[in-house]
Amino acid sequence: MEAAKRLQDIFEPALLEEMQLYGEVKYFKEGEIIMDYGKYIRMMPLIITGTIKVYRMDETGKEILLYYLSSYESCSMAYSCCVEARKSEVKAIAEDDVELLAIPHHKLDEWLCKYPGWKNYIMRGFNERFLELLRSIETIAFKKLDERLIAYLREKQRLSGSSVIKVSHGTIADELATSRVVISRLLKQLENDGQILLYRNEIKLMFKG
Repeated sequence: MEAAKRLQDIFEPALLEEMQLYGEVKYFKEGEIIMDYGKYIRMMPLIITGTIKVYRMDETGKEILLYYLSSYESCSMAYSCCVEARKSEVKAIAEDDVELLAIPHHKLDEWLCKYPGWKNYIMRGFNERFLELLRSIETIAFKKLDERLIAYLREKQRLSGSSVIKVSHGTIADELATSRVVISRLLKQLENDGQILLYRNEIKLMFKG
């Protein structure tokens, strides 16, 4: 009911009818790959519930987390790949259990011309993803790793709505493009400072989000 109301606030009734007719509801378990490198994308995911994390890989095979997508958001890169019939240059993984509406590629351009609500949604999505990428670049270029780590934990807290973050040191290291040893040292320092409590594959945040 809440999802239907939220979608009604974004899209026109006629567009919602087409979404129901042509879209396919899909479910992904935590950790499942939704989009992968080098694969053609035939649908654009519109997230209903859950969170997706989007990665990019460099020429050496090293991955870095670009951004998260949550309820009622979509992946602009998926849209671009669908429209241009290109292979994916990113990987999207379910951060937790995800329900999404898969929009078929042949409807994307048609709706762009037909429905102002869809055009606004797509343009807003491109702008938001662009700003997120700028923030990621600024963080990597100008912030120290300990500051990036705290920002990462705060974002996890915001997305989950919980002060207890279920994540391993290795996962944090991968997503911040550093080593597990460095992350473990920084987390221990945060614990010594009273900012977090460390458990096995869990971190309790003592600061507010």
